[in-house]
Amino acid sequence: MSRIETFRQHLTEKRAVKVIAGIDNFDIENIKKVVTSAEQGGASAVDICAKPEIVSEIREMTDMPIFVSSIVPSELVKAVELGADAIELGNFDVLYKKGMSFSAESVLSLVSETLSLLGDTKVFFSVTIPGTLSINEQIELGRKLETMGIDLIQTEGHYSSSSVSEGVKGLMERAELTISNTIELSRNIDLPIMTATAINPTTAPFAFAAGASAIGCGSCINKMDSTLSMMATVKSLVEIASRNALKVVELV
Repeated sequence: MSRIETFRQHLTEKRAVKVIAGIDNFDIENIKKVVTSAEQGGASAVDICAKPEIVSEIREMTDMPIFVSSIVPSELVKAVELGADAIELGNFDVLYKKGMSFSAESVLSLVSETLSLLGDTKVFFSVTIPGTLSINEQIELGRKLETMGIDLIQTEGHYSSSSVSEGVKGLMERAELTISNTIELSRNIDLPIMTATAINPTTAPFAFAAGASAIGCGSCINKMDSTLSMMATVKSLVEIASRNALKVVELV
């Protein structure tokens, strides 16, 4: 079974875990730690930036599925040439802090351009639904992406409040929007959904309960100091995902 087919299987079983190094993370030593922890912790895939030398180096060090994230179509196509198993148009959340914004029309335009540049090249294609859009706009965008042959959509929360509660309440507040978006999208489109933004061992069970087939986890892992701590967190997330898969089987 190919790398991406293994990821597809995890999606079908509703237990996929993608570890996100960061679309704007160009620290190769940190990325290597993230990849090592993802691999040893049993994650389904890792998501890295589109810098060519980083894509090449990470491809050489791991045999696990690699997603490459960018908002530049030519970078995504280049990443496929360098061995990426999947491309992600998005992971917008970090870009909002730089003053960038994304409409449904701009996302569709970027997807169309990427597909045109890919030509006959087949690659697993994931697209982030901007969390800044109204839920009706998100649903409409999701349906259009489905007709374009996109394989997976990723939700986000775009949490911007300056007042955050402490402890578990704060964790839930950060994840509330992306989880609610997951609920709405899972009810209205057939594409598998990956829930991202503020997903960690506390909030992951709620993402799966909301209808996610996968979770995308970044800062709860890539901000840690040690590979051991990163790996422990990944293992915890994988265990949560595995329990969800068992529940799905029991329901069937």
